[in-house]
Amino acid sequence: PKATMAFTGKYEFEADENYDAFVQKIGLPSDKIEMGRNCKIVTEVVQNGNDFTWTQHFPGGRTTTNTFTVGKEADMETMGGKKFQATVKMEDGKLIADFPNYHHVAEISGGKLVETSTCSGVVYKRTSKKIA
Repeated sequence: PKATMAFTGKYEFEADENYDAFVQKIGLPSDKIEMGRNCKIVTEVVQNGNDFTWTQHFPGGRTTTNTFTVGKEADMETMGGKKFQATVKMEDGKLIADFPNYHHVAEISGGKLVETSTCSGVVYKRTSKKIA
């Protein structure tokens, strides 16, 4: 398999760092903050070359799906449910996107999905283990 296919899989939330500080910085409402804390989100990624379908399954049946092509502007949705447009870039095998109020990097490291979001100097890191 090509290195570019590295993202495809299903990943379950394992750990995060700086969640509270980050979600307060991006202005997430408190009910959403509670809902997302230690939330066993399952992230499902289907990668076909530069085309991605990135789905997050939340407990209770809610899902959000972002479909994008590396290097092309796409309609996206934030963790707070806001719609926006972004162009996802790929650098050194990492997916990089600028959300309206944070900078997001996703990579596969040691077989895990590692996502890092930065807002005004606060870095939120989420690690998910591969389950499929």
